[in-house]
Amino acid sequence: MRNFLLLLFFTFISIKNSDAQTRARDLGIKPGVLAPGKQNSITDVLGVKVGHTTLVKGDSIRTGVTAIIPHNGNIFQEKVPAAVFIGNGFGKLTGSTQIEELGNIETPIILTNTLNVATGINAVIKYSLKQQGNEEVRSINAIVGETNDGYLNDIRGQHVQIDDVNSAIENADLEVEEGNVGAGTGTICFGFKGGIGTSSRKLPESLGGYTIGVLVQTNFGGNLQIDGAPVGEELQQFSFRDRILDSADGSCMIVVATDAPLDSRNLKRLAKRAVLGLGKTGGIASNGSGDYVIAFSTYESNRIPYKIESNLLQMEVVPNDLMSPIFMGAIEATEEAILNSLFMAETMTGYKGRTIKALPKDQVLPILKKYGVINK
Repeated sequence: MRNFLLLLFFTFISIKNSDAQTRARDLGIKPGVLAPGKQNSITDVLGVKVGHTTLVKGDSIRTGVTAIIPHNGNIFQEKVPAAVFIGNGFGKLTGSTQIEELGNIETPIILTNTLNVATGINAVIKYSLKQQGNEEVRSINAIVGETNDGYLNDIRGQHVQIDDVNSAIENADLEVEEGNVGAGTGTICFGFKGGIGTSSRKLPESLGGYTIGVLVQTNFGGNLQIDGAPVGEELQQFSFRDRILDSADGSCMIVVATDAPLDSRNLKRLAKRAVLGLGKTGGIASNGSGDYVIAFSTYESNRIPYKIESNLLQMEVVPNDLMSPIFMGAIEATEEAILNSLFMAETMTGYKGRTIKALPKDQVLPILKKYGVINK
């Protein structure tokens, strides 16, 4: 009888703990073969910081802002090489054409909801114009991306304000909150509560020693797979299970940072690989999904000055033949960042009383054990 009661007790504790916010790796889920960085976060890339403003008010406001800062200096005066890749273009990513044309980023990267993109632009412009050294600047290419959180959030109310964007920028830090925070406050992923997730990979010195960090804002559908295990099928929750009109629409914003010395051409190649990481989780880049990847390099010697003092700019770049390990790092970090957005999210009730449940860890963990994902 005593052993039976102990078994019940430990089973209860296990289920209770499985409902708590826990990163995927802490549960024994370790996608890929490369080691993560110290924090397993995009901020493992030296100089990168992340800030959030989370808006949860009353019964209808469930939204926010996430800011990614490429380096500690004046980004407009010291631009970073960058590129954009579009997995599926049903979305809004302002500033993408200038990145495509010039190959650099000159502002913080802002993520928010669909109908507050204009607010994000205005806030970034005001922030940049006020920075010391930018007194004569007359053009700012604000980088603002979005996903649509209108199921849980009163999106038509456009509740994000300029001060909310400024707060996310000014409070950016090395510690990155995940789950129902910032731009991921009201998002949904694979029918479960989505949100913000992050991860990183650190290459061994023999492969360059570079760090690749990823941050995602997950709001998309498909058929969830966790490190190869068919979780969506086992739970009988996946897009188009019941009828062809079931929606898999949504979006995923992916930001990839690296300290590897890359130019915009190879950053675009790197950005393409992040979409493979999305695919490994079961995302399908559906018709109505805006799946965008922004990739940038923080390598200090390759920053692009606003004021040119020489007829030539010199850059150090990783040769094509040595890019493959960096590609692998982006794929693995993207996959794990998406999983972290799910495992760190909590059940949320919002607009019109709608509720989206968190990933049911008490059901998912036995599935992962069954397929050998845990303790593999």
